[in-house]
This record gives sequence, structure tokens and C-alpha cells, in this order.
Amino acid sequence: MPVVTFIEYDGTQHQVDADEGMSVMEVAMKYDVPGIDADCGGAAVCGTCHCFVESSGELSAADPTEESMLGLRPDRESNSRLSCQLRVSESAGDMTVRLPEFQM
Repeated sequence: MPVVTFIEYDGTQHQVDADEGMSVMEVAMKYDVPGIDADCGGAAVCGTCHCFVESSGELSAADPTEESMLGLRPDRESNSRLSCQLRVSESAGDMTVRLPEFQM
């Protein structure tokens, strides 16, 4: 079972076992991890589940819809993703997900 470590902006860490097939956003909601608002419920139309992903495994590429939403983020970095679009899988392996100071 992959492990996702969420790191809040202030450095607080939440390490959780993640069910394969769930989105990283769903994992955060399941374990009440603060810092991911998920206003649209995972439809990739609000950008309030933005995160910075560190993973040694294979992640799916961002699709054009996700890229559009990430383009609206002034704090976007090369490892920025929408957590609603990232699926937990054995091939992705364990992930560390840093959360931004604010969701917009």
C-alpha cells in the first residue's frame, strides 16, 4: 500500500496509507488533512487542490484541463499538480506532497 506524506506550509506532516486508485485529493479528504480545499470535488475546474509533488515513481502527465488550471496559479512550480488528478498507484509509489500557503 503506497504511503502519501502531506506536508503543510508550516511543516506539519501527515503520513497516511493510501488506497490504490484513489486520487491524492480523496486521500487528503479521507484523513482530514488540512490545506486542500477541493471546492469542485475533483473536477479539475477550481484549482483549490494545488500541491507540489515529490515522487520517485511514475506519475501520469497533466492533461490540458489540469495545465489550464495550473496556469492560473501564481505560485506554480515545475512539480505543481492538482491533487484531484493524481492517482495513487504502486507504479507511482510513495509520494511526498507539499501544500501551498494558500489555495486560490
